[in-house]
Amino acid sequence: MRVELFDFELPDELIALRPARPRERARLLVDAGAEFADHVVGDAPALLRPGDLLVFNDTRVIPARLKGMREREDGAVRVEATLIERLGPARWRAFAKPGRRLRIGDEVRFGTFDARVAAKDEEGVVTLDFDLGGAHLDAAIAAHGQTPLPPYIASRRPEDEADITDYQTVYARRDGAVAAPTAGLHFSEDLLRALDGAGVGRAFVTLHVGAGTFLPVKAADTADHVMHSEWREISAETAARINQAKRAGRRVVAIGTTALRTLESAANEAGELSATSGATDIFITPGYRFRVVDGLWTNFHLPRSTLFMLIAAFIGLERAKAAYAHAIAQRYRFYSYGDACLFWRNPR
Repeated sequence: MRVELFDFELPDELIALRPARPRERARLLVDAGAEFADHVVGDAPALLRPGDLLVFNDTRVIPARLKGMREREDGAVRVEATLIERLGPARWRAFAKPGRRLRIGDEVRFGTFDARVAAKDEEGVVTLDFDLGGAHLDAAIAAHGQTPLPPYIASRRPEDEADITDYQTVYARRDGAVAAPTAGLHFSEDLLRALDGAGVGRAFVTLHVGAGTFLPVKAADTADHVMHSEWREISAETAARINQAKRAGRRVVAIGTTALRTLESAANEAGELSATSGATDIFITPGYRFRVVDGLWTNFHLPRSTLFMLIAAFIGLERAKAAYAHAIAQRYRFYSYGDACLFWRNPR
């Protein structure tokens, strides 16, 4: 499909720079099939059914933005590296600024630890070999790194202390993401307890979100786009719970596109899951046959992005455009710190 089909005009002022407080006060657009309904996130227990199973991504965002200094005989240069993919115990791929000033073999000091530039490409992505590895490197990154805010926020304001908690789900537990699974940012401990009380189930998968989620689609046709790869895992317990829910005719609701991609990438043709782990580069566009997910709770995404393409695959391109037009007209807030929407694949 032509990528231009997934374009739309978004006023800059609708890009959220801070989340709603408290989290459940964010707005929630619900597509019930016949019309769009405007709610708030805190209404979720009344909008879902007893027996619905929500699937959350429990990845935890690491402080992946590192500031350092490259020193050579021709002078010193400040360097910022945002980690995007772990390649080994002591090796990461990273976006580097200014990437053009780095050469293969350069040493960069990040606080108390160093890295050598092992490779680079024309897009400003470098491969860094650190002088620490494993848990020691993780501890150093945790001590010296900063929250890797999305570029559409970082370009408008500096990161601060509030982002440390704001840009993390309350149920995050497995370190590895360099971007938040933002649909989950709307859920507070109070809301989770209210959902428990309403008989709504909860299960967890892990997908370590990569910075590739922010990369634009540069191809003119979706068939020519190369999707980024991310590591994901589904436990045997979670797989069994989802399979049981499907057999019982209960609805499975993915909290975020990362949870949806995790489930759909691991399902067999019959829609059954088993325990699995490893990389996925699943790219979902209109025409895809969904096997597992009945409902999708997600944020509002960028024009021409792979995430908006996924929405279009889930509810149809024209319906997706109508939902976004409604959101823009009603002044919903967009992107990572913005509002949410709840879509059903087959409203019933």
